[in-house]
Amino acid sequence: MILAEILEWYATISGIIAAFLLAGDFGRRVTGSGFILFCTMNLAWIGFALMDETGGLVTQNVVLFFINAFGIYRYLIRKRAPGAPA
Repeated sequence: MILAEILEWYATISGIIAAFLLAGDFGRRVTGSGFILFCTMNLAWIGFALMDETGGLVTQNVVLFFINAFGIYRYLIRKRAPGAPA
C-alpha cells in the first residue's frame, strides 16, 4: 500500500470515528478527543490532497483544521465559569 492510500484510509476511518464521538454526546473530554481525531484526519487529507494535487480538498481541510482546533480549545483547554452553560 502506498503512502497516499494509507493517508486516504486513515482520514476516512478517523473521520467516521470522530463524527461518532461528537454525535454521541459522551461528555466534554470525549468530544474534545473527537476534535483531536478530526485534526489528525484533516492533516491526513491535506497530505493526501497535496500528493493528488487536489487544491479544493487542501483548502477545505486547512479551514476545517482550524475549526477543529477551536473545538479542542473549547472542550479541552478553556475553563468554564461555575454555573456557565456548556
